[in-house]
Amino acid sequence: IVALINPSADMHIIEIGPGLGALTLPLLSNLDHLDLLEIDRDLVAFWNEKNLKGLTVIEGDALKFDFLTWAQDRKTKQGLCKVVGNLPYNISSPLLFHLVAAASHIDEQVFMLQAEVVERMVAKAGGSEFSRLSVMLQARYDMELVLEVPPEAFDPQPKVNSAVVRMIPRKDFSLSNAQWKSLEKVVAA
Repeated sequence: IVALINPSADMHIIEIGPGLGALTLPLLSNLDHLDLLEIDRDLVAFWNEKNLKGLTVIEGDALKFDFLTWAQDRKTKQGLCKVVGNLPYNISSPLLFHLVAAASHIDEQVFMLQAEVVERMVAKAGGSEFSRLSVMLQARYDMELVLEVPPEAFDPQPKVNSAVVRMIPRKDFSLSNAQWKSLEKVVAA
């Protein structure tokens, strides 16, 4: 996952839900700065106690966090903006929809999610997995299932398979906010 993200000193990255640092530490070793977004107070304290150079810990709920403002602030400093993480499976779909609002200022998103969700995200029209999630995210992003991750890769092992997805905002996206809202209503119906 870190190789896919290809971190470099000039990048601006926010990691959602760093846990104990499986992604965090390798990312930070290649970056001048890394932002962590964490809701769990114990993990916020864990990361703040580490006092690592270049690390900013943001305590907050990813579903309420203003990714657009974060990205706009980073873009003024140049460099690529990326959002990464091993997303909590129970909020993955709402979080993916929440992140769409910042897509115009984000260069790439790389997430580990439940494999079933990734399959729906990248599903082709007409397939059994094609859904509201497929339509809405494919309208805004070019997406690729990059890696399948079996339960054995985790300790403790989850009861589901996982997968890594790469999401790059489409350059040809030209819907206004009103058009996007209309698309949401039509697809939901």
